[in-house]
Amino acid sequence: MRAPIPSAILSSALIDAGRWIDAQGWCPATGGNFSARLSDAHALVTASGRHKGQLTDDDLLTVDLEGNPVESRLRPSAETLLHTRLYQLESGVGAVLHTHSVASTVLSRLEPGDWLTISGYEMQKSLNGNTSHEPDIRLAVFENTQDMQALAEQLASRWQQMPLNWGFLVRGHGLYAWGRDVNEARRHLEGLEFLFTCELEMRRLGVK
Repeated sequence: MRAPIPSAILSSALIDAGRWIDAQGWCPATGGNFSARLSDAHALVTASGRHKGQLTDDDLLTVDLEGNPVESRLRPSAETLLHTRLYQLESGVGAVLHTHSVASTVLSRLEPGDWLTISGYEMQKSLNGNTSHEPDIRLAVFENTQDMQALAEQLASRWQQMPLNWGFLVRGHGLYAWGRDVNEARRHLEGLEFLFTCELEMRRLGVK
């Protein structure tokens, strides 16, 4: 059982992550959503329609792991269901950052299959469990849909076949990256975005 983490600590971490992510240009307009696990039963999430570079404590709310608000009038994004499903699937997931970068969005559309495979980059070592550039990095790619419940079920089905690591892509939409806490989720996000940018440039140059 995971010990509860004070919401003030997680709120500060998500607000700081939002400012950093916005500075990278990875969450334009009011796109994206962030969360952090509060306990085995609850998570702190960003409210719908809030600019991620301008977050305050008033832009965050607590939800249960079905995505329902807890003692709040704020409305969570429909995509909260993907965050909470990740928390249900893996107790080690402590934070989820969903972004809309150009690299992740374009690369997800260029990849025709259900998996994006990347290899040969030193930055793969930024992803937890990797100590070399040699092993393939495989990220699941899901088709975009506005039906988040259906997408959450697809995520669970894919996870049962093989647990996912670090993140996944939604085609034409963006990246979901996670970690044991907000700091690790940030590291995975940054590492993956670097890898996406490299892979996109290699494809642009016609190098396989």
